[in-house]
Amino acid sequence: MSKEAILESAKQSILEADEDMAVQALRDAEAAGIDPAELLGKGYSAGMKELGDLFGMGEVFLPELMFSTEVMKVVTADIESKLDASQKQAKAIMVIGTVAGDVHDIGKGIVASMIKTNGVEMYDLGREVPAEVFIEKAKEVNADFIGSSALLTTTMTEQKKIEDLLAEAGLKGKIKTMVGGAPVTKRWQEKIGADAYCEDASEAVKYILEYIEGK
Repeated sequence: MSKEAILESAKQSILEADEDMAVQALRDAEAAGIDPAELLGKGYSAGMKELGDLFGMGEVFLPELMFSTEVMKVVTADIESKLDASQKQAKAIMVIGTVAGDVHDIGKGIVASMIKTNGVEMYDLGREVPAEVFIEKAKEVNADFIGSSALLTTTMTEQKKIEDLLAEAGLKGKIKTMVGGAPVTKRWQEKIGADAYCEDASEAVKYILEYIEGK
């Protein structure tokens, strides 16, 4: 198989959520001497990006995205084990979580996985995360981004609390904040002073990559 065919197979394996095809592409790439970082970037991640775009347009749905994300986790773990330290250099660091009082985290998990596969070091704090914990972790890991998800109108105020605590810590503007969740809107993002509102995973990836490229 040619290099182009292997990269295309890797991409298709994500689009089709086909773990067997994904693993075969790993083996073919290794046999052909393809750089693991290139396989990840131009193969699997390219598939994830296209899938995210399709999801954003409503052409694929949440279950399909979840299956593909699980395949992506398998290949990412394999490739990361083969990369040397210089290749593992993250483009940025992000802390993400679902806010206190909110137990919903499927959407947040997909966002975290997709961003991670685009070369961002990810710290997923899980669900029911107090605003203070977001700030503490962001300071601990020197994060570039904080992403918070709120799925209930009663928990949205936690996102404002994150902004207030960042200001108190003198980190407002230094750490970019991204908000999302079913009741969250662009208007809410502007009202509380967050940097970005992301409707779905593809928007979150796009915002981060554009920010990194503009730095």
